[in-house]
Amino acid sequence: MKPEQSLIFEISRPGRAAYSLPECDVPAEDSLDALIPAELLRKQPAALPEVSEVDVIRHFTALSRRNFGVDNGFYPLGSCTMKYNPKINEDVARFPGFAKIHPYQPEESIQGALELMHTLQSDLAALTGMDAVSLQPAAGAHGEWTGLMMIRAYHESCGEVRTKVIVPDSSHGTNPASASAAGLTTVTIPSNEQGMVDLEALKNAVGSDTAALMLTNPSTLGLFETQIVEIARIVHEAGGLLYYDGANSNAIMGITRPGDMGFDVVHLNLHKTMSTPHGGGGPGAGPVGVKAKLAPFLPGPTVVKSEDGSFTLQAGGPQSIGRVKAYYGNFGILVRAYTYIRTYGPDGLREVSENAVLNANYMLHRLAPHFEAPYPGICKHEFVLSGKNLKPYGVRTLDVAKRLLDFGYHPPTVYFPLNVEECIMIEPTETESKETLDGFIETMIRIVQEAKDTPEIVLNAPHTTEISRLDETQAARRPVLNCSCG
Repeated sequence: MKPEQSLIFEISRPGRAAYSLPECDVPAEDSLDALIPAELLRKQPAALPEVSEVDVIRHFTALSRRNFGVDNGFYPLGSCTMKYNPKINEDVARFPGFAKIHPYQPEESIQGALELMHTLQSDLAALTGMDAVSLQPAAGAHGEWTGLMMIRAYHESCGEVRTKVIVPDSSHGTNPASASAAGLTTVTIPSNEQGMVDLEALKNAVGSDTAALMLTNPSTLGLFETQIVEIARIVHEAGGLLYYDGANSNAIMGITRPGDMGFDVVHLNLHKTMSTPHGGGGPGAGPVGVKAKLAPFLPGPTVVKSEDGSFTLQAGGPQSIGRVKAYYGNFGILVRAYTYIRTYGPDGLREVSENAVLNANYMLHRLAPHFEAPYPGICKHEFVLSGKNLKPYGVRTLDVAKRLLDFGYHPPTVYFPLNVEECIMIEPTETESKETLDGFIETMIRIVQEAKDTPEIVLNAPHTTEISRLDETQAARRPVLNCSCG
């Protein structure tokens, strides 16, 4: 292992330092030792690595090169919409008027920021067909929970106790988790042979205790629910509401709207649809939009425009579910989403979705002959394949994913949705060129041929990465969470 690739403690040598501080010139009576109680002072120096500045720089630079992201490679994770983040979004978010304000400044001193939020609320409402929007939720699942809390509050305001949330078997895993966090329970219904919601199963599941149906359209199978109007009728006639999981909105922007399909509540993942930063535990945003009857339950504050043209923060009313996040949302992420919308405009957003759908169908058409395609018709922005045709050679979907690493590709989503055996879920997004798509397709075809001719190559992959294949069972049961080197 090269020195710059080692763990920072391994390259530590006694006496080495990256920077030497000048001698302390603070009088002894004013020193920290005199000001801090003795029992709180460290008795021994901290066990920190002793390294030179150049070694520190090389170490962390080497670590950064091991990271994989949309800036250095194709990221075909299905259902995650790992699209490129345009750098103009980053530039605008760093404007001093946005980056150096404080949420508790007087409203008259942040009118530009408030106007941006008000405009974004209106844009997202128009894009989704909703009547009102809250920008507070910090992520998609947070948006789900917020929406379900409003649905629960709405039913309670009607004097009804409705506790059941219906989810299809192809739903995102956060759907039942969010329902549970909101104090509700889930009922799972199956998909039919075409991958759509089974209408008979839905009819049998709805009842006087139905609070909502949580649905993603297009679904996680990459299919558009052609019976969505009938689905909405069934749920509404039972007294329930429709919740739209906006994770797959990249397929429908400017083409159709959840509000027009019959949905009552929707959340948008700005990191998926509006190209804001994605993953790594960093800031996210999951704004929630609602139809008018649910607007009184929105978390406050929201931004409103006064008669004189100024913008103010309006607290939630008596039926509001209350604040769901400190301050008013992840403002920097909202600025990025606003910039994205302004950059593209209505026609551009539609073109984004059209290209995402085109790319996915191109890939499906080319890859379907080499895998099993459970739903080989027209898909939307993503599609699913099955690797079960490779099982006779002892190769599974996980092996294909590991082998992709040798060619510099991040693997697609595997084993999700759960209702497709040996599932491979691919989403190319609209930002990738045909050359990039062709390179990935040809690599997938090559791996299929390897699985048939020399399966041991695939079974023992990856071969070229810093770390070979891990024992995932042991990693889950006995994780190593600290550095024990010394």
